[in-house]
Amino acid sequence: MDAETLASPSAPAASVAIKTEIVVIGAGQAGLSSAYHLKQRGLEAGRGFVVLDQSPGAGGAWQFRWPSLTLSTVNRVHDLPGMAFSDAVDTSNDTVEAAVAVPRYFAAYEQRFGLNVYRPVTVKVVCQRGERFRVETDRETFSARGIINATGTWETPYIPEYPGRELFQGRQLHTRDYRTAAEFAGLHVVIVGGGISAIQLLNEISQVTSTTWVTRRPLQFRDGPFDQEAGRAAVKLVEDRVRQGLPPNSVVSVTGLPRSPLIEAMEARGVLRRLPMFSEITESGVRWEDGTTQRADVILWCTGFRSSLDHLAPLLLREPSGGIVMGGRLATEVVKEPRVHLVGYGPSASTIGANRAGAAAASELLGTLGVD
Repeated sequence: MDAETLASPSAPAASVAIKTEIVVIGAGQAGLSSAYHLKQRGLEAGRGFVVLDQSPGAGGAWQFRWPSLTLSTVNRVHDLPGMAFSDAVDTSNDTVEAAVAVPRYFAAYEQRFGLNVYRPVTVKVVCQRGERFRVETDRETFSARGIINATGTWETPYIPEYPGRELFQGRQLHTRDYRTAAEFAGLHVVIVGGGISAIQLLNEISQVTSTTWVTRRPLQFRDGPFDQEAGRAAVKLVEDRVRQGLPPNSVVSVTGLPRSPLIEAMEARGVLRRLPMFSEITESGVRWEDGTTQRADVILWCTGFRSSLDHLAPLLLREPSGGIVMGGRLATEVVKEPRVHLVGYGPSASTIGANRAGAAAASELLGTLGVD
């Protein structure tokens, strides 16, 4: 079965495993960057590498973001290697939804470089079979010498356990379920979390209804420019954790939030009145340790995501700490199994980090496999 056949969603299921050198799992920023660099180093799409993606179309997790996240409100979309974002998207119109613009860019990128992403296909499990890996999906089965995993976090939303959560009579949802603030008009919304998404959604929802904002720890707002040196220092803190086999923290957890015009406007409106985390959830709201209560109709959990790695469980990569010991130049190589690289994990869980990680993973994995 060739690359063009694989790229067709109507391709028939294969009765035997399809052999290739490397399987790239995921076609977001990190996966596309990895595929680009594999091709630049001489591998052909199909026999040399296969990119598998479970989404119905190009765009990675971006295609599922809420409509109010536009080019003016998104942090930044970094260019993929070899092609500028502006080559596919009119960046002068900053009202374009990110869920429209980024998929348009990714689709154009896939086409320009002939990456032939195979979708929609869901990887169920990756097992070791002698000197190769068996990659079982809901369609074909693949046999590969190496794996670049770029599944990101979107499919694994995290909601912490709190006493009484199952008793709450209102609505609970996660960031990934959010669409528009208008659906909460007239309801009291408790927003949990201190990341960029929490701030953005708090801003939108607080303009149409009453809100309560809670976080586990006080937020640190960063004044002044965030230069390259500060960025490298922040990423190194995250990198040090994964090199020790500890679960990764988000980069924003060590950088703080920039004091932007949005933050200043929210402060002026009195919206950024942060309360400590409640201790339990009741049928009608939340309660703190001192007995204070707050009635709520909705609890919005902006509590982040975890890496989507369950399909790699048979490889036994995790440490007792729950993390994975990472090595390599940019901490993409799994120390226990150097034929597996994780991109978009730990320090590369950002658009610019994913690009650099894709290059490092492709180069180091080809070296390990003796393809260079």
